[in-house]
Amino acid sequence: MSGPLPDRDWRPAAGWRVLRARAGLLREIRRFFHERGVLEVETPVCSRAGTTDPAIDSLTTRYTGPGAAAGLPLYLHTSPEFPMKRLLAAGSGPIYQICRVFRDGEAGRFHNPEFTLLEWYRPGFDLGRLMDEVSALVRSLLDSCAAETRIGYGELFRRHLGLDPHRASPEELRQAAAAAGLERIPELDADDRDAWLDLLMSHCIEPRLPDGLCFVHGYPASQAALARILPGDPPLAERFELYLDRIELANGFHELADATEQRRRFESDLAQRAAAGRPGPPMDQALLAALAAGLPDCSGVALGIDRLLMRITGSDHIDQVLAFPLQRA
Repeated sequence: MSGPLPDRDWRPAAGWRVLRARAGLLREIRRFFHERGVLEVETPVCSRAGTTDPAIDSLTTRYTGPGAAAGLPLYLHTSPEFPMKRLLAAGSGPIYQICRVFRDGEAGRFHNPEFTLLEWYRPGFDLGRLMDEVSALVRSLLDSCAAETRIGYGELFRRHLGLDPHRASPEELRQAAAAAGLERIPELDADDRDAWLDLLMSHCIEPRLPDGLCFVHGYPASQAALARILPGDPPLAERFELYLDRIELANGFHELADATEQRRRFESDLAQRAAAGRPGPPMDQALLAALAAGLPDCSGVALGIDRLLMRITGSDHIDQVLAFPLQRA
């Protein structure tokens, strides 16, 4: 018989005031979408395909029941995006989901490997209209009326660092990092533009973002992830990120609907993972089939519930808004 674990507190990390606030927050989110005619859906937590994103690692498990006596590897979802797009392609119309998601290797002030995500998709919405709805939702949940800013990614870099992020060379970005005292970064590829851009964004620009809601849009095409690319000079990813008091809260896309391009991006992701010596999970063939069948023109966004709750309750650490964070799980 196993004994007690003296180094592990059995009590919830979050107080009852915060846990009641969480329940109220989820209730108000559901009310918001019910009033707008957006359908709540559920999709599986486990999938035969994992995320190929080079910046994210999936947690895994194994099924050994009927039909898989030798064991079937399964990936805990990092987002419900892929199965929700399958629902959209099947004719669901506007949908949302509140679910637990899982990401390996993420823990800290704003990260827990298991967290709560709100994700929704709006057929017929462009990014501007989706930003309007994200703003309306977040404002309806905050006690105070926060100020709001919408600004281009390129404008932020020009304003705060005096460079054009869409055209600057890796060496110019490295020099900007060195001037900011960020030159000695372990394991940063000197020729990886996006790595330098991410470093400058997180260390030099995010701390200078304005109070309240700040939508950053017009990201480099190389950072499109699952968003469409707007042709032009330079081409831009049709995506935005929302910051609330300088904390990243949401990530929105005008969703890529081209199955061939999606496959190419999956293959590029897997090549990057292989080059870094990291495992490459199977790409989601069911998603590719759904895109080939026809995804309606739509925009979608994922919003971190725990970070929003931190802001609402005045909490300094994500553990303060979770009943049982990793250390007490």
